[in-house]
Amino acid sequence: MNEHKSQFKQSLPDKPGLLFVVQKHQGRNLHYDFRLEVNGVLKSWALPKGPSLDPAVKRLAVPVEDHPVEYADFEGVISAGQYGAGPVMVWDHGTYTPEDSADVSASLENGELKFVLYGQKLRGSWVLVRTRNDNWLLIKHRDVYAAREDVTELEPRSVVSGRLLSEILADEGHDAKVKGSRQYT
Repeated sequence: MNEHKSQFKQSLPDKPGLLFVVQKHQGRNLHYDFRLEVNGVLKSWALPKGPSLDPAVKRLAVPVEDHPVEYADFEGVISAGQYGAGPVMVWDHGTYTPEDSADVSASLENGELKFVLYGQKLRGSWVLVRTRNDNWLLIKHRDVYAAREDVTELEPRSVVSGRLLSEILADEGHDAKVKGSRQYT
């Protein structure tokens, strides 16, 4: 087992459930990929603004292609010329349990999945709700883990390596320059 896979497994919370991961990704635009293990794959949504701990904030979650479960521990740089080129970090990960039904696929098919996250940054009760245009909203429920602070600003580092996106780039021999008007963090 390589060092990164070992760090990934060691940093997972000790809670039963299915795997979830949030990968911070500077592709064409900075976004967070929210992934839930469902039927042996990672169902995935891109969160343009990242997750919010504030129950009053509804975050757009755009469905993207499923990924293999093995992708959950990917942290590094997707090479130029490849789809999604740019740095990726494991921003948060842990396990989740569905709240209303053990059949996650059926809940997603019905357009609403309520679940509890056991991560390092994201914890407590959440819901994914499909909108009329087949996008989704990720919403934090009111519970002891709800907060008004912007968790993406307060916690910019990887839960696996402790690195920023710029450090991931530098460690892999890439220039960590400013892209557009935003510096990699």
